[in-house]
Amino acid sequence: MGNFCGRPAKCANASSSLGSKNSLPSTAASSSVDSSKTTTTGVNNSLPSFKTKASPAVCLKSSPAVNLKSFTLNDLKNATKNFSSSSYLGEGGFGCVFKGWIDENTFLPTRPGVGIVVAIKKLKRESFQGHKEWLTEVTYLGELRHENLVKLIGYCSESDNKLLVYEYMQRGSLENHLFKRGVQTISWVMRVNIAIGVARGLSFLHSLETPVIFRDLKASNVLLDSDFHAKLSDFGLARNGPTGDKTHVSTRVVGTRGYAAPEYIATGYIRSLFDWSLECKERCIQLWSCVVRTFIREAGTG
Repeated sequence: MGNFCGRPAKCANASSSLGSKNSLPSTAASSSVDSSKTTTTGVNNSLPSFKTKASPAVCLKSSPAVNLKSFTLNDLKNATKNFSSSSYLGEGGFGCVFKGWIDENTFLPTRPGVGIVVAIKKLKRESFQGHKEWLTEVTYLGELRHENLVKLIGYCSESDNKLLVYEYMQRGSLENHLFKRGVQTISWVMRVNIAIGVARGLSFLHSLETPVIFRDLKASNVLLDSDFHAKLSDFGLARNGPTGDKTHVSTRVVGTRGYAAPEYIATGYIRSLFDWSLECKERCIQLWSCVVRTFIREAGTG
């Protein structure tokens, strides 16, 4: 059965919104006719650029999406058996996610079991997330590379069809391991390592010359590979932070209810990283105290 987009299911790469999203330049992206080549056709090079100090974990390019593959819709249909139910992984605010197979070198679609497995997000036309969020994701993940950011391999933009192709994260989302029954539980040591990985990803984003504010940190946006290494995913709500003498950037309030910082909801200001770091330190101390108390209590009753 083709073109399957099934029952609502919490997807690792999806985020729910508090309100309106940020506005990015409305640029129409188009895919390349030759699907065997990596290209950036239609991706606006005037979108945000980033600079950072050299790091072995970082590989930045001079223009957005320069390292991304432009897939055709037919490529991705072939990679997912026409988006069949057997390839279906889940569904979130963005749309449905499918498992696909592509050649590791050419990125051309292959049959299941041959090449590398990828996760393909397909935007639903009725989704509350749209082209601007899709373009934000392409812009940031097309340029930024870090061991704690999920790797975006490519994109597809044909008419109203908007898709994104990511590395496949075998363990799914952190949220599933914390709250879903029947999923492998994770030890306290693993949880600490996951938290460290998330912190490294955020630290990388904040240390850029033009800092990037993620704005939607939650368990469902933390993906885990086969070794439970954590990677941040879903950059649809990300935006550039304050630079120079600016203390904050004024934005529309977006994010996920219950996760967004209360002072951000109240003011709409993304403050300077110094202010954020002071606030985060206090909250992290409180959170870590709760974790230690829980660990001691469970150890005592074990």
